[in-house]
Amino acid sequence: MPQKPSKSPAGKGPRTPATKPARVAAKRPKAALKAASKTISKTTSKANQNVSQERIVRALEMIAAHLSAQGKPAVERETFKQADAFVWHPDGRLAAVPRVSRVELFLLKGVDRMRDILMENTERFANGLPANNALLWGARGMGKSSLVKAAHASINAERKPADRLKLIEIHREDIESLPALMEQLRASSFRFIVFCDDLSFDGNDASYKSLKAVLEGGIEGRPENVILYATSNRRHLLAREMIENERSTAINPGEAVEEKVSLSDRFGLWLGFHRCSQDEYLAMVRGYCSHFGVKVDDNALEREALEWSTTRGSRSGRVAWQFVQELAGRLGVKLAAT
Repeated sequence: MPQKPSKSPAGKGPRTPATKPARVAAKRPKAALKAASKTISKTTSKANQNVSQERIVRALEMIAAHLSAQGKPAVERETFKQADAFVWHPDGRLAAVPRVSRVELFLLKGVDRMRDILMENTERFANGLPANNALLWGARGMGKSSLVKAAHASINAERKPADRLKLIEIHREDIESLPALMEQLRASSFRFIVFCDDLSFDGNDASYKSLKAVLEGGIEGRPENVILYATSNRRHLLAREMIENERSTAINPGEAVEEKVSLSDRFGLWLGFHRCSQDEYLAMVRGYCSHFGVKVDDNALEREALEWSTTRGSRSGRVAWQFVQELAGRLGVKLAAT
């Protein structure tokens, strides 16, 4: 009998030997894409998980700081009798600083106008009168933080222990715990300068909102016995590229930038520090040498000081101080006031 032709599945026609390999080959790119997609998904998920974990840890640290502050009574008066300066830790602890690293007020040259304004503002605050929060911004090394510490020491020089201002430094990375610090200081009878050196914000850092609330916007507001002084190289506390990025990506660029820039607006005093002239730089060097008893021929001193600033690429109070340290070390002179 003649053999019957083999039947193929209905509607699919006769099966050819090349059909199966073709299907396998067609599936391989899809499988590779699927595997690559899974790998990328896992990597992205892991990265997002790490970021989320960091945010959770930061949030828990803040909650712990708040609970710690609420669980403790207000800082005892005896604590503030230990010293005139303290460093704030986000766990609710104030560490006393027996000796503040500072420069005498009269040694700060080229900042006369800013010095007078800050001194007047600080003295009003110390006397219980209205005063403004202050932002000292501008060129690096021009004595911004030195002026804050010198003003604090100068105001306290002739005050009784019970009337002395207390200086509390809060580190930039601890700014989110600022409300907890305010809560502790609010009930004290002392008056406080809360000082943050080199304050600035980058990227998606949202901790500036804690500072905004304390400065002006919160329900409780800033305690009457607290004033905030901050230094920064940036006038608006934000990197220029950060502001430009907000402007270019926001639906309403004006509102996005306004929300960021409004932080610096909440400081009543803006004190700008600019690069010093050659004469001001030399006056700083001579002032340090005279104060610490470093005796050098004036012509040689001027020549070496200018050469030092040239190698550093700038003139500032910091560069002047570094030169005097080098000179004193070379001459075997200890930097103790004469």
